Amino acid sequence: MEHTRQPALGVRRPASLRAGRRAWLSAGAAALGLACAAPAWSQAPYPARPVRIVVPYAPGGGVDVVARGLADGLGQKWGKPVIVENKVGAASIIGADAVAKAAPDGHTLLVTSESTITSNPYLYDKLPYDALRDLAPVSQLVSLPQMVLVHPSVKAGSIDELVALAKARPDSLNYASMGGGSLPHLFFEGLKTRAGVQMTQVPYKGIMPAVTALLAGEVQLAMVGTAIAEPHIRAGKMKPIAVARGKRLESEPNVPTLREAGYADIDPRESWFGLFVTGGTPDAVVQKLYADVAQVTADPEFRQRFVTAKGFDPVFSSPREFAAAIQDEMRQKERLIRLTGAKAD
Repeated sequence: MEHTRQPALGVRRPASLRAGRRAWLSAGAAALGLACAAPAWSQAPYPARPVRIVVPYAPGGGVDVVARGLADGLGQKWGKPVIVENKVGAASIIGADAVAKAAPDGHTLLVTSESTITSNPYLYDKLPYDALRDLAPVSQLVSLPQMVLVHPSVKAGSIDELVALAKARPDSLNYASMGGGSLPHLFFEGLKTRAGVQMTQVPYKGIMPAVTALLAGEVQLAMVGTAIAEPHIRAGKMKPIAVARGKRLESEPNVPTLREAGYADIDPRESWFGLFVTGGTPDAVVQKLYADVAQVTADPEFRQRFVTAKGFDPVFSSPREFAAAIQDEMRQKERLIRLTGAKAD
């Protein structure tokens, strides 16, 4: 079975997006039907030529590092070049659009973060591609749990205590974000709306400037990935009060999840990196690609070098699992973006 793509019409309105999600989830399930596609598959070995992995972020960042590790492993397995191409700009839209408009044959891949798929369709009134129709999920590669952090000077050890402090001292708290629609922005603006408190957003151009601002006390609040936060937590320079994750971190067993703290409705979820292929790529190719990725990423050396050493959590889900997770996350992102009124900067 193949997907049939139609001309890109931009992002659909929410009702259509929900219908698109159902179709996408069904497509992810169909991608597992390798046995049914075996006769056609035997006629067209994959890959037939060099493969390109598009990364819509700058070289050297987390997404780029994981993509290059994957490219090396797949290149060795296939005996064909796998080239990483960084196509930076427009909040990952340029790179994603290049893959969305590529030939649907599995030779152009996308490794990107969650914002490309689950946030941009709601932050932008129009995109040059449909994130559901034109990009097909192959595997969620890793996750990056996010922690709600306060400066040590803030006298709050929980979200409830933070809300009480904000009510007692209106406009006294600033939070760092990476701009409109970023995970910190969605969480803290959601908290403001839900609890009726005032906090001021201070946007920064990237996570590291935001971390530096929190360490210096320039802002009092932030939401940061655990890999970056934990050294500063151990040094007593940041205080965690919640984690955006399905379960508590083994390294911070006393820090509750946002769900446990009673704030599941404004949980922006974990950050993650995932692998996608052009929509309409034959299901047998999607399945073959996933199987080869699973084999490469199961290698202990790969996991140590490109996952655990970077502070990421391994996931490496199937196309069906990834599609279901995205469907669930898109519902949450739509609610949060509507609640906060977030727009792309």
